[in-house]
Amino acid sequence: MVALWTHPDVGTGTFFVIVDPLPGSVVPTDLKIRIGIQPESGRLHEAIYDLERDDLRGQIDYKTSVQFDRDEFWRVRLALESSQGRGEVFSRVEATPVGLGRWDLLLFLLPFLAVAFLWFRGVTRRRARLKAQVRVVQRA
Repeated sequence: MVALWTHPDVGTGTFFVIVDPLPGSVVPTDLKIRIGIQPESGRLHEAIYDLERDDLRGQIDYKTSVQFDRDEFWRVRLALESSQGRGEVFSRVEATPVGLGRWDLLLFLLPFLAVAFLWFRGVTRRRARLKAQVRVVQRA
């Protein structure tokens, strides 16, 4: 079983392929995986990238970085080859512009910080009001 994951940012995008053997079998040690990408418009020829194997705690992953020059849809061709056979799978992906980097976190965090600030402000005002009422009752 093969799972293709991607983080397609304009500029450098990353592809991950996770390979899980079927029950009772193993992943061939000579398995080679390549990714071919091409804009759906056909304005560029297909670019081929080899994926590097990484064994992580019993899970076999392959990874590579690819170059996307525009924000558009791209054809993806995943080619697998080993001594046991060959296969290809096709997909498509949309390259998206890179966000603001670390500033994205702050931008998305602002609404939550505003709600927390308003809640804290309400709690402190309510406490002050309750303390004032207690003082008035104690004087009387």
